[in-house]
Amino acid sequence: MQQLTQTQFETNKVILQKLQHHHLDDLLQAGKNPKIWQYVLSNYCKDKDTLEHWFNETAQYHADKQLPLVIIDKKSNQLVGSTRLFALDFNHDKLEIGHTFITPEFQRCHINTHAKYLLISYAFEQLGAARVELRTHENNQKSRNAIARLGAQFEGIAWQDRKLIDGSYRNSAVFSVTHTIWPNVKQQLEAKL
Repeated sequence: MQQLTQTQFETNKVILQKLQHHHLDDLLQAGKNPKIWQYVLSNYCKDKDTLEHWFNETAQYHADKQLPLVIIDKKSNQLVGSTRLFALDFNHDKLEIGHTFITPEFQRCHINTHAKYLLISYAFEQLGAARVELRTHENNQKSRNAIARLGAQFEGIAWQDRKLIDGSYRNSAVFSVTHTIWPNVKQQLEAKL
């Protein structure tokens, strides 16, 4: 699998850009609805100080193994959320796509499909991945449905998979796309773009 080199991705409706400090005010605005954070590990958009700390301490580490991105809707030119390529495993040619949030008024529209299409395409066609994982809280049915609509295969529940900010553990619903099913998934996604 190749190293991360690309920092911007684009379709006719969505732009993904590497998260930069100048994005933080718009990211804070996009993440202000508390419903976004119900099933997420931590709400880094709860206030400006928390977001600054998250940006400096979390979003910047392991640049060779993660790429945090902002999601921009082209029509409105509005920053509508964030997503990330991360947990790159060069020994086993796999990675994860996640840490995604989309502001509620842009959920259940073109945003998630376009963003995930760009990232999954990049993972298989540029990085040479064999496997892409997507995980969400086991109780986050909205997110599970969105991942399934992408064509990812449900693999099961990973028990106590992520430690939450309060010290408890999250069980994660695990989905994947492998390079063997990617051509069919790609065709299905392109029909939705």
